[in-house]
Amino acid sequence: MSEVKAYAAHKADQPLGPFKLDRREPGADDVEIKILYSGVCHSDIHTARNEWGGTMYPVVPGHEIVGKVTRVGSSVSKFKVGDTVGVGCFVDSCGHCNNCKDHQEQYCENGHTQTYNSYSQDRKTISYGGYSSHIVVTQGFVLSVSDKLPLANVAPLLCAGITTYSPLKHWGVKKGHKVAVVGLGGLGHMAVKIASSMGAEVTMLSRSPEKEKDATALGAHHFALTTEKANMKALANTFDFIIDTVSAQHDYNEYLALLRTNGVMVLLGVPPTPSEVSAVNLIFGRRSLVGSLVGGIKETQEMLDYCAEHNISADIELIKMDQINEAFERTLTGDVHYRFVIDMESI
Repeated sequence: MSEVKAYAAHKADQPLGPFKLDRREPGADDVEIKILYSGVCHSDIHTARNEWGGTMYPVVPGHEIVGKVTRVGSSVSKFKVGDTVGVGCFVDSCGHCNNCKDHQEQYCENGHTQTYNSYSQDRKTISYGGYSSHIVVTQGFVLSVSDKLPLANVAPLLCAGITTYSPLKHWGVKKGHKVAVVGLGGLGHMAVKIASSMGAEVTMLSRSPEKEKDATALGAHHFALTTEKANMKALANTFDFIIDTVSAQHDYNEYLALLRTNGVMVLLGVPPTPSEVSAVNLIFGRRSLVGSLVGGIKETQEMLDYCAEHNISADIELIKMDQINEAFERTLTGDVHYRFVIDMESI
């Protein structure tokens, strides 16, 4: 094993700080990656502060990784030294359950291995994420990254990009569909970009009037303040799809009423407590309330290729590693447009 530099949280109420961890030597099927950029996801904060429970300290967050291949194992055929690659939210799965065979490793029936704070498939080794100088990943979970786009801006595609692309693709969003996006943050800004690129008529639903200018610049065709009851009433029975990216507690029923018959509302955010849903809002209109979790490796590669072809990447603020605790606080107050990305050369 080789020792690499990292940043870790040691307790829920302590800031992240420098840490050293051992990465395994690349096996026959492994790819070693020097990390260039690592995106900062809200999930990193939840995990570092044990807000979802189950954090195994010390924890090294980071699952939006772009870097260069530095070594490959003897059986690796997909990648070579010098290739630009990415790693997303998980780094392994059982490989043999129905979902894995169907290229939906994110729903592995035996439990996939997340990029950090997760047990490897040996059920013993704990994974450490992208807030580190290097990572070693089996080749089947490494993704090819085009050099057409700025690499720092590509990093958030490995979570925010695929999290929004997957449901839009799964439910067949296309020209003629009316799509609403709830919440203009890291996920929301990607949902607007991708949905509009697919030809949909996109409406941004927000509680913040100052976000209208940004929403329009990102590709939204309309903007509506959800705090205005008249707006919500006028939008009833309007949308084919609603992409809900909000992780704070909010009333799903208000948005379900905006769906047309057979409309679908997709939950991407994870509020801290369960929400009540009126059966009436679902039954009268045959509406669907569903959830979606990132995407499989095949679909994530498809998303990266799609974004390169359509010149889509995240709007970011590049920071140094020692600014991570400030970035966490600013993320919580919404003071970022729209994703922090760490320049890992600064570690």
